[in-house]
Amino acid sequence: MDRGLFFVIGDFLTTFGSAAAASRAVEAGRKPRRGDLKKLGIDPTAFDKIGRF
Repeated sequence: MDRGLFFVIGDFLTTFGSAAAASRAVEAGRKPRRGDLKKLGIDPTAFDKIGRF
């Protein structure tokens, strides 16, 4: 299953973008987008159950 170099680079950039977007949302006190959480392997339903410190 050879996906190619450009696919791997694109997937890395997409994942990095999702991580940055989720981080910015949490820092701003907002809930990250479901798509960003899913891309990072985080269950959005489980994320909703996390409380503030």
